[in-house]
Amino acid sequence: MFEKLKRVVGDGGWTSDPADLEPHLTEWRGTWRGATPLMLRPSTTQQVADIVSLCAAHAIPVVPQGGNTGLCGGAIPDRGGQQVLLSLSRLNRVRSISPDNFSMVAEAGCVLADLKRRAHEAGRLFPLSLAAEGSCQIGGNLSTNAGGTNVLRYGTARDQVLGLEVVLADGTVLNGLRTLRKDTAGYDLKQLFIGAEGTLGIITAAALRLYPPLRHTGTAWLAVPTPRAAVRLLGELRVRLADQLLAFELIAQRALQLVLRHVDGTRSPLHGESPWYVLLEASLGGASDDFEEVLMAMLECGLASDAVIAKSSAERDALWHVRHAISEAQKREGASLKHDVSVPVDRIGDFIEAAEAAVLAQVPAARVVAFGHVGDGNVHFNVSQPRDADAEGFLAQRATVARIVYDVVARFDGSFSAEHGVGVLKREALVRYRSAAEVRTMRALKQWLDPANILNPGKVL
Repeated sequence: MFEKLKRVVGDGGWTSDPADLEPHLTEWRGTWRGATPLMLRPSTTQQVADIVSLCAAHAIPVVPQGGNTGLCGGAIPDRGGQQVLLSLSRLNRVRSISPDNFSMVAEAGCVLADLKRRAHEAGRLFPLSLAAEGSCQIGGNLSTNAGGTNVLRYGTARDQVLGLEVVLADGTVLNGLRTLRKDTAGYDLKQLFIGAEGTLGIITAAALRLYPPLRHTGTAWLAVPTPRAAVRLLGELRVRLADQLLAFELIAQRALQLVLRHVDGTRSPLHGESPWYVLLEASLGGASDDFEEVLMAMLECGLASDAVIAKSSAERDALWHVRHAISEAQKREGASLKHDVSVPVDRIGDFIEAAEAAVLAQVPAARVVAFGHVGDGNVHFNVSQPRDADAEGFLAQRATVARIVYDVVARFDGSFSAEHGVGVLKREALVRYRSAAEVRTMRALKQWLDPANILNPGKVL
């Protein structure tokens, strides 16, 4: 059977070499590790369809993988060694760009940074912005409904999709690559596959929404006393800047300290210290070009105590480097437990306070590192191990600490997964924190679209 699969992709389209497979069998944090007898790298949608058709006929599970930048184990095969790994990396062509229609059709293996560059060359903007954009692929972005820093203005990955091409569990190709803004002809089928992590179908191409380029932006780093003050600042700036905020990131002093300690070439944006900071970016082509004047007003009314505005692209990049380096700095600091959650924006301050108290009651010396896209309610509520603690013993409390954090999230009507997906890590949380009717409907969809359970089995549900 494996020989038939190899013939579908031809020479150069498969590997069983352990050295070649190694990077594809462990996720970024090293939490999940799997095994596979074969990795296939199809170069066309028809090859994907033929692979899935063969696997369906012989009940061989298929695990689709993009850039393997996920954090929940959703793109890693299990340890049984019977699941075939399907890399989409060779489906990397931009099929078309229409500047006049503000749209692009791209295959699933296109790297996000390359898509952003191609849009820029066409005089357009593709706004999805992630720390991993140099290696993550658009198929994986859509399969997890990735968020990132620009959700406040443009929405999640879901909001960038006009149409999809998807291979179903029997090998059928569902071609919905329409680039329409209006289409009320029946069910919006593409929404079934966005955020489904490859469990309902394999995304092979997408029709994507483009936007006008940003001509002028303003970037600033502000000191704020509390997350509640940050939320008030957010509301005031949305009004004063005519809702032109692109990003609004909340960063704790502890997170900044970790970056300064572990990441070379970084420095504190401000001379003094503050318990919390906000990194914000706004488009300045609308109602208010006087960015500095607006921020000065925020200082005068006490919503912020200090601020620095980037005066060049280099200064802007330096500010964003601090923000994007937080996860890496926390990794270098030691073991950490990470929780990608969201709550209503106006409850962020209450949530952080309640969740920190609950975690410290269980692990008194733990260090909470909270940061994230507060403009859309997404908080990365991470917990670093106590100083001089045993990393293995701390990580053994993963499930207990997650339950504590997610219980607080539920009290605030939030979500235990804001942008990283469910994968393997959060399957039990899905059943616990979603209603029985929601889970039952999800299972019915899975059974209907993949009755033999060959598409990414064991993920999400």
